[in-house]
Amino acid sequence: MSDSFDRAPEQTRPQRAPPSSQDKIPQQNLESAMAKPQVVVAPVLMSKLSANAPEFYPSGYSNYTESYEDGCEDYPTLSEYVQDFLNHLTEQPGSFETEIEQFAETLNGWVTTDDALKELVELIYQQATSIPNFSYMGARLCNYLSHHLTISPQSGNFRQLLLQRCRTEYEVKDQAAKGDEVTRKRFHAFVLFLGELYLNLEIKGTNGQVTRADILQVGLRELLNALFSNPMDDNLICAVKLLKLTGSVLEDTWKEKGKTDMEEVIQRIENVVLDANCSRDVKQMLLKLVELRSSNWGRVHATSTYREATPENDPNYFMNEPTFYTSEGIPFTAADPDYQEKYQELLEREEFFPDYEENGTDLSGAGDPYLDDIDDEMDPEIEEAYEKFCLESERKRKQ
Repeated sequence: MSDSFDRAPEQTRPQRAPPSSQDKIPQQNLESAMAKPQVVVAPVLMSKLSANAPEFYPSGYSNYTESYEDGCEDYPTLSEYVQDFLNHLTEQPGSFETEIEQFAETLNGWVTTDDALKELVELIYQQATSIPNFSYMGARLCNYLSHHLTISPQSGNFRQLLLQRCRTEYEVKDQAAKGDEVTRKRFHAFVLFLGELYLNLEIKGTNGQVTRADILQVGLRELLNALFSNPMDDNLICAVKLLKLTGSVLEDTWKEKGKTDMEEVIQRIENVVLDANCSRDVKQMLLKLVELRSSNWGRVHATSTYREATPENDPNYFMNEPTFYTSEGIPFTAADPDYQEKYQELLEREEFFPDYEENGTDLSGAGDPYLDDIDDEMDPEIEEAYEKFCLESERKRKQ
């Protein structure tokens, strides 16, 4: 077999016909062709790329980290420095805690005029309302800077200028809610950013107490009115997002002041579901929101006083109880009224723990020297540990 395998190449080797007189090639040309095989080269377009070109960064990429290590002097303007930091936070929100302190210190050395402070406020506002995922981070950033920027010109500090900028957008809410699609989209971004500001912007009182800005609470109520007064699908979706975000906090605050604003909002939603020509999906969203509010916005409050679980006050009291079977094969648990009688009957049955041989093995252990030496009494140390275990298990079960 090996001989035939070795000869296979020889049998399949093609036979060359002797060259004719016309096929004869001069020796010199033959040697030249064998030495330098001819290769057909396709035409190559001249590239405009250069090894000396500036380093390429994808769209939206921020090289803030590298520049940050070198210091803010690498940035020619405040706008470039702040925008680079905002882009960096957008891409890496987890770096907020580690880099915000240095960012605020740098701004304190740079923002020294009214115009610089207004420019800073505008940059943060535009980022928070143009990048959907930055509204929360923008609100956190605004809260931090409102407490750590030292500049406080006559035109107002950082928080005051921020609220003035928001008021400019707030004053055109009715026109924006009924505007074209682009206008409404910008308005919705402002509404959600204002909701994040209401949750995150902390105002410290003279006594050190921390409160929220009441003016934002009033503003959110009016923004909801503007959205529901123009029940287009995107307006209603924005209202649902805002209430999911702030509904529980707003309702708690209104209740503390004895107001029924949330009841009015829910009634407004129910009217929209009945009368408005919104889509079916949006109506479902509104109904789900009403259901969420009826469940206390999904919050679960622990009972103030501890009550031991009993079959009367805990429907799951017997959930983890074992199931037993009578001699007739009928199952019963501790929840059955005649549980005690059935369980006692089960214990009295002689066949419950029989000593019998199965497959030649005496399960009673008779005649086994190892089992015969086992003492039924537990060691005192083991018994104490077992009692502690039982008490701990019972305590956990009652929790």
